[in-house]
Amino acid sequence: MNPISDIFTGKAVSSGDILLELSYLIAALLFVFGLKRLSHPETARKGNLWAAGGMLLAMVTTAILHRNDAGNGIPMANLMIIIIAIGIGATIGWIVARKVKMTAMPQLVSLYNATGGAASALVALLEFPKAMAGNVGSLLVTILGLIIGAVAFSGSLVAYGKLDGKVGDIRAGYMKYINLVLMAVTLLFGAWLIFSGGNPVEQIWAVWLLFALALLYGVLFVMPIGGADMPVVISLLNALTGIAAAMAGFIYHNQAMILGGILVGAAGMILTILMCKAMNRSLLNVIIGAFGGGGAAIDREMGIMKEITVSDAAVLLNYSQKVVVIPGYGLAVAQAQHIAHELDNILESRGVDVRYAIHPVAGRMPGHMNVLLAEADVPYEKLVEMDDINPDMHNVDVAIVIGANDVVNPAAYDDPSSPIYGMPIIDAHLARNIIVMKRGAGKGYAGIENFLFFNDKTRMFYGNAKDSLQKLAAEIKNM
Repeated sequence: MNPISDIFTGKAVSSGDILLELSYLIAALLFVFGLKRLSHPETARKGNLWAAGGMLLAMVTTAILHRNDAGNGIPMANLMIIIIAIGIGATIGWIVARKVKMTAMPQLVSLYNATGGAASALVALLEFPKAMAGNVGSLLVTILGLIIGAVAFSGSLVAYGKLDGKVGDIRAGYMKYINLVLMAVTLLFGAWLIFSGGNPVEQIWAVWLLFALALLYGVLFVMPIGGADMPVVISLLNALTGIAAAMAGFIYHNQAMILGGILVGAAGMILTILMCKAMNRSLLNVIIGAFGGGGAAIDREMGIMKEITVSDAAVLLNYSQKVVVIPGYGLAVAQAQHIAHELDNILESRGVDVRYAIHPVAGRMPGHMNVLLAEADVPYEKLVEMDDINPDMHNVDVAIVIGANDVVNPAAYDDPSSPIYGMPIIDAHLARNIIVMKRGAGKGYAGIENFLFFNDKTRMFYGNAKDSLQKLAAEIKNM
């Protein structure tokens, strides 16, 4: 039953069906409006509420007004099960959202992606017999929903494990060939299942085998990926979850699911492409795990790392005119965003211009640093994107690198052997003075030596970022 097409073909349509489709249209408009509001930190919270309102509207009207082909609504027993399931899920979601630390937000996003992919895959599994008895189009969207949903589910779980430090990387060169072969086998097997024309009961083994292949591919395609590529992978998995939801919408002829899934999928893919561009990488290069580099190594004398005391750092900052803070995952780990904002307020009260340089893939998920700093009430105007801050870095008196590594590593410019060679970075090395806050002298998340730390203009400020910033703020206050 499709009321929209029935209206144009002259078939009788009930007022309930019209109201249901109208609610889906309103829900879709709320999704779009909410997504637009999400594009700016100052309106993002309200945008989230508008989009949530659209989803609530679609759920309530579906429960009340939905009718099957026989004209019957949802049985009361089934409706009670749905309400209980929604109540359990909403309670768990509310508790998790209240308790999760900001440092664990990337892991939470990965889990959300996983649940969306799992739901879409389960819909495809349940509807497979009906799709087999229908036309090729319905079977196509069912198989696509199954494959994409399963890949998003298992891939997101692996991403969660990697972000949480529970799963390591498999950087073996042969993995990309295994992944390419497995992807081809999965797609070919799915195509065979679509056009085989077998009995749904006899083919049930095949759909479960396809489900297993897609789950395996999701695991293996994420396993080799690490370092600065993780935000790209999370964004891609989010896009896959949206596409899988759209496939589920096509299965059920549900316009709200289709439009919501398309919006999530399109937004995720656009963000993925933008981040790949920011890293000077192709999406295929990220997916198959070919993590940059490969040229001849540069024979370079690294030198030594030079430390700086709290008092010297305070004097340097206090008498500066321009200071740029470059945040990274270390800022999130230390939960130091609030004290960082306190420090920039102290400096600004003394006439120092303070800005934050934001790299598109800093942290462990898209927009990670923006979220952290927005939580600390840092004005949006102070957050400057990489392309806008780099032309002015040579005029900066002090660049403070807080827990960032790969996004400021000059090896991206001059070491063809480096895995990040060719990746655009924030030009911290052009500043007149550089203070690097790190817990120790170790390498960053990608395991790459950072030439910036050995620069003659660089001074290392070792310790937990929050403690170091607190000491620095206290020292400047006492000057």
